[in-house]
Amino acid sequence: MTSAVRYPRMMRAAAVLAAGAVQALSFAPGPLPDAVLAPVQVLALAVLAWHVLTAPGPRRAFWFGWLFDTACYTVGLYWLFISMHRYGDLAAPLAAAGVFLLSAFLALFPAAACALARWLAPLPPGGGGWRARLRAALAFGVAWGALEWVRGNLWTGFPWLNIGYAHVDSPLAGWAPVLGLYGIVLIAAFAAAALAMLWQPRQDATRDARLAVPAVLAVLLALGGWALGLRTWSQPMGAPLQVRLIQGNVGQSEKFDPALMEQGLVQHMNQASMPPAAGTPAPRLIVLPETVLPVFQDQLPPQVWDIWKRIAAERQADVIMGVPLHRVVNGKDRWTNSAIGFDANSSVEAMRSGEISTRYDKQHLVPWGEFVPPGFRWFVDLLNIPLGDFDNGARWQAPFPVADQRIALNICYEDLFGEELLPAIRPGPNGEAGASILLNISNLGWFGDSWALRQHLQIGRMRTLETARPMLAATNTGMTVAIDPQGRVGAALPPMTRAELATQVQGMSGLTPYVRAGNLPAEVLIAIGLGALAGVRLRARQRG
Repeated sequence: MTSAVRYPRMMRAAAVLAAGAVQALSFAPGPLPDAVLAPVQVLALAVLAWHVLTAPGPRRAFWFGWLFDTACYTVGLYWLFISMHRYGDLAAPLAAAGVFLLSAFLALFPAAACALARWLAPLPPGGGGWRARLRAALAFGVAWGALEWVRGNLWTGFPWLNIGYAHVDSPLAGWAPVLGLYGIVLIAAFAAAALAMLWQPRQDATRDARLAVPAVLAVLLALGGWALGLRTWSQPMGAPLQVRLIQGNVGQSEKFDPALMEQGLVQHMNQASMPPAAGTPAPRLIVLPETVLPVFQDQLPPQVWDIWKRIAAERQADVIMGVPLHRVVNGKDRWTNSAIGFDANSSVEAMRSGEISTRYDKQHLVPWGEFVPPGFRWFVDLLNIPLGDFDNGARWQAPFPVADQRIALNICYEDLFGEELLPAIRPGPNGEAGASILLNISNLGWFGDSWALRQHLQIGRMRTLETARPMLAATNTGMTVAIDPQGRVGAALPPMTRAELATQVQGMSGLTPYVRAGNLPAEVLIAIGLGALAGVRLRARQRG
């Protein structure tokens, strides 16, 4: 009998549920400080790993994994309740049920990872020797990495609350420019399982220093990440760029109210046109957040676009703003969630028609927010939120040239998908220079002053580590920030405030291994690990 069955089933379930809820606290600071996020994540996952790897079989391991991550996702994604209830007019019980059902569905992926890990490397009675424990820890790491990859890609993917984001400030962050997020997931999950194996005593109570081999290997991987973090992966390019990031803090209840739309538009014009504060350099680039205009650009009279052009001329700056675009392409209507860039020389007609050369069309759309998945129109009809079916942008879109820099746009949660940002950083199809700065424009006003804002900031910080590029974020309600290529927040506005962030950003050149190869190295490691462990398992079954 293994130690996993030595205490009541209800206690085991309660321990796993509690650990999952604790892990939900590790994805962004508040209430926990930055310094403890990574240790908390590893410790919480180690509780699950111990229950999984000592479970009687894969079915029980699946159950433990499902309980753990249902708790984790329900706590960590609570902010979806705000959008569905406060802004979607969905009754509180239905909104709460929606959060729970989504969490329960997402938990199927880590649950499958737990069942797979338990099948790949079953521990003998008493936990076995160091080889059996090393196989178990490796199985947990590669299985978790594999199913996190599936969760991040299947049905457009939803990789929010990926355990890698807890490690932005840990030694494992040094692996980001080499193996990317999924490489960090592999190492973090392995480390959690290695720690769990230290909690599994030998049945005969004898001491064997080799039982610490998995934990020692985890420490070595952490030291390797620390060493990689000392390396500089990119070099300054061109002159630093003076930027003004605008945070309008327009409430979602006001944003789409026809009676208040003009008020919001005038407010953003005033924020963009004001002269710089005394002692502050004039901005060369002014950035406004996603859907600053809550209507399509061709619904505004030419005079509005002429005012925006005059603001650019007065400030002698380029302006980038988020705009829903309606265009006619090859005789067909096309709607996109977009960003456009313009200056004093831009054509008002091009701005109003949407046929402006500096344009980015969002390519990774949000299910239920920007397109309705087949069969779910009934759910959208329950909500009182202005949703639509947008068209996807192209996979490669040219960065915006501003002064000496080239700026790659992404909109809202597109920065969750690190590999999709890479084409704009690499040389273009005709040899064009890649981006030197990343820019995210978002509107997280749907979620109030919640964890969603800080969790999104952690995601942006991971992208800067992977790419060795600075990232600017201009948002409606927060977090409006400037992040350097080492993932450090250099300047930020308080969330839920109306303000402008004047900052300077240095563009960078040079390609990290992750930018060159994307997720492929991590995918290969996962495939090799799964294949090797499955081979060992099948040979053992044939012998036994």
